[in-house]
Amino acid sequence: MTKGFVPPAYPYDLLDELRAAAARHPGGAIDCSIGTPFDPPPAMVVEALSSSDTERGYPPSIGSVDFREAASGWVKRRFGVEVDPATEVGACIGTKEFVAGTPHFLKLRRPDLDTVLYPAISYPSYEMGARLAGCRAVAVPVDDQWRIDLSAIESADAADALCLWVNTPGNPAGGLDDLDAVAEWGRDHDVLVLSDECYAEFTWDGPPRTALARGTSGVVAVHSLSKRSNLAGCRAGFFAGDADVVQYLREVRKHAGFLVPGPVQAAAVVAWSDQDHVDLQRERYHHRLQLGARLLAALGAPAELPGGGFYLWAAAPDGDTWALARRLATEAGVIVSPGEFYGQAGAGRVRLAVVQPEERLRLAFDRVCGS
Repeated sequence: MTKGFVPPAYPYDLLDELRAAAARHPGGAIDCSIGTPFDPPPAMVVEALSSSDTERGYPPSIGSVDFREAASGWVKRRFGVEVDPATEVGACIGTKEFVAGTPHFLKLRRPDLDTVLYPAISYPSYEMGARLAGCRAVAVPVDDQWRIDLSAIESADAADALCLWVNTPGNPAGGLDDLDAVAEWGRDHDVLVLSDECYAEFTWDGPPRTALARGTSGVVAVHSLSKRSNLAGCRAGFFAGDADVVQYLREVRKHAGFLVPGPVQAAAVVAWSDQDHVDLQRERYHHRLQLGARLLAALGAPAELPGGGFYLWAAAPDGDTWALARRLATEAGVIVSPGEFYGQAGAGRVRLAVVQPEERLRLAFDRVCGS
C-alpha cells in the first residue's frame, strides 16, 4: 500500500516538556509561546455577539452586506484605500484557514502552476498550506531586517508560482516589507501576491501598511479580528483585493461550506467600526514589549523591539535554541517558541509573545532577578 501524506507533529505540541518545567513555579507557567490574546474583547462586541438574532439561519458565505461594508470602511479609514464591498471583499473564518487552504483552491484554478513562495522565516501555515495543496513550498530568504528578499527568487520559481505570501508586520521577527515593491514584483512577474496583514494595527515604525495601497490588481490582502480585537475564539476575518480572484475564492468557498457564523459576523461589524479599543490594546502591547525585552536581557538574550507585531525575536547566547527555551521555563516559568518552528533559518532564536498581562510578565522578571 502506498503511503500518503502523514501530518508532522504540530509545532506547539512539542512544548510539553517546557510546560511541565514552567508549571513548577509558584503561580504557575506564563505561556508566551502562542499569540493567543489574554485581554478581554470590547464589551460592545460581546453584546453584539449575544444579541444579533442570527443564530437560526445560514449566514452568507461571502459575508453579509454589513460585514463587507464594515471591512471596506475600516480599510478606507486605516489605509486610505478604497475596496468595493460588493466585488472586492469576502469573509473568512479567521485567517489561518484562509492561509492554509487558499493554495489548494488556486491550484484547482491553475493546475499548470505548482509553487508557493513564502518568507523563509515565517508562520508555519504558509509552508503547510502549500504542502496540503500538493505544491512545492519554496522559502524566499529574508534580509538582515527580516524583510523578504525579492531579488533572491529564482526566475524558474517565479514562472511556476501560484502565489507569493508576505506577512507585514512579520511573525515572528516583526519585519516590515516594502509592500509597494512586493505588489509591483507580483504584477511584473504575473504572480498573485497574498499579503497577510493581521498585525497591521501593531505597526510601531511608521503608519500601518497594506499591499493594496497602489491598486488591487494582482493582490489580495488578508485581515483578522483575532489580534486587533482579542477575538481569536470567534474566528472572523476578511480578504480583499483583486476582484477576479476574490470572486473566484468567494464562489469556491461557498461550495466548500465556509461560513462565518451569523452572530460572529454581527460582532465583527461592531469591532471593525471602532478604533478606541484597538488604541488601548496598542498601548498594552507596546509597554509589554519593553517588559519582555528586560526579561530576555536579564537572561543574556537581548532582543531589539520589533518594527511591528507583539513578538520578541531573541538570539540564544550560545546559539542553542532549546537551551534558552528550557532556561526561560525553569528560571522564569515562561514558555516560548523555538525559532525553528518558523523555518530552519530561525534556528538559534526564540520567539516570546507578549500576550500575557503586565503583572504576569513582571512576575517572570522577579523570578529571575528577585522582587
